Amino acid sequence: MIPMPAIDLGSISPMIILSLMGMFILVADLFMGRKKGFLAFIALAGLAAALVFSCGRETVHAVYSFNGAFVVDKFSLFFNLIFCVSTALVVLISLQYLDRENLHLGEYYALLLFGTVGMMMVAGAADMIMVFLGIEVLSICLYVLAGMNRRQPRSAESAMKYFLLGAFATGFLLYGIALIYGVTGSINFQKIAEALKDERLLLSPMLYIGTAFVIIGIGFKAALAPFHQWTPDVYEGAPTTVTAFMAVGPKAAAIAALFRVLWIPLAAMGEEWKALLWVLAVLTMTVGNVAALAQDNIKRMLAFSGIAHAGYILVAVITGSKMGSSSVLYYLLAYAFMNIGAFGVVALLGGKGDEYLNIDDYAGMGFKMPGIAFAMSVFMFSMAGIPPLAGFVGKFYIFSAAVDAGYIGLAIIGVINSVVSAYYYLRVTVVMYMKEPVRGFDGIALKGLPILALAISVIGIVYLGVVPAAIMELARQSAIF
Repeated sequence: MIPMPAIDLGSISPMIILSLMGMFILVADLFMGRKKGFLAFIALAGLAAALVFSCGRETVHAVYSFNGAFVVDKFSLFFNLIFCVSTALVVLISLQYLDRENLHLGEYYALLLFGTVGMMMVAGAADMIMVFLGIEVLSICLYVLAGMNRRQPRSAESAMKYFLLGAFATGFLLYGIALIYGVTGSINFQKIAEALKDERLLLSPMLYIGTAFVIIGIGFKAALAPFHQWTPDVYEGAPTTVTAFMAVGPKAAAIAALFRVLWIPLAAMGEEWKALLWVLAVLTMTVGNVAALAQDNIKRMLAFSGIAHAGYILVAVITGSKMGSSSVLYYLLAYAFMNIGAFGVVALLGGKGDEYLNIDDYAGMGFKMPGIAFAMSVFMFSMAGIPPLAGFVGKFYIFSAAVDAGYIGLAIIGVINSVVSAYYYLRVTVVMYMKEPVRGFDGIALKGLPILALAISVIGIVYLGVVPAAIMELARQSAIF
């Protein structure tokens, strides 16, 4: 008789909290009528509790549970910090947006929490099936969220595109997992690594095909080129607050999966997949930045910007060093503040039905709404990598890690791409301060929670840029290597 694996509920306590809060929101929604604001505060309470349980856990050594399928270590806990902070910011920017769009749907907040649970599963995965389960839990939530505004044909179209392409990518991921299992006889990361010590297995074509398929499946979630085609259309069509959620958390979860899958079980064939990632990093940075130059729609511009940032992050993944790993953690936290802040401004200023999405619609905002324009400028400057903001420091760490690991050419390509990106980021600032208004801003109501989210984002960017030592030290302690 096979013994049942020990169940360690403490290791998944943040996920349990978020799941219970999500279910409570679904029940409470039945009694709330059209006033759903209270549900946002329940979601925030759940995220705060999950963050406290994650930050309060002592992890001198990695703790494995559920028969080695899930691991709690400093790496996964740092990602829990990113997930909870980014989702909380999305909740803050959502309340006013949902009221304006008449989206009185309590399940919106529940899906955000369930999606965060999926991201936490991916970050703590210690076998292939856990990676798959986490990605699927997250994906199902995103499919529904993307199509939540049923009155907008663009929203339904984005959900359908994302669902069809996501299912296709999932097929690649599962097939890749099956091929790796066929070669090594295991789905557990540690056991796969042990099996690949046999050099004869490294000669199997199935192993390389399986690895490529797994990279394709995860690369879809990270929006790596050429698996990025869904990104601009889905970002444009989905509700803006959903786009903010999709742009940060799932990307961070996919990067965590790349670290886990490539650097633990498949490290023995590192030279081969590093060459593939090198090409993907260059392609992702270049395609993202070049395509962003031509965009007039700000959501599409930010979508291609996110693709380019995925390329920068991939540079650090390739290095396989402690500095590279820690720079990714730092950069993803900074990216959460930058991106959600920018989408928060877009959600705040857009009209009913997500109007006013052209960059020229922001003309004159620097004089009509100076506080919001200042915040947007901070977000754009940080994403462009202008010192002393967090985006500059994050890119400095990433490219320094690449140089230290001997990837000098890759670092140079990254720097060139970063310089190119300055054009479309600064274009937004130029339009806000140096062009005559083409729309009125007088009817825009500035309520507390979205403004609080923007203020937190600005403070986070400035703090991480001016005083990076504390967070970077925490990232070094949490590095996977």
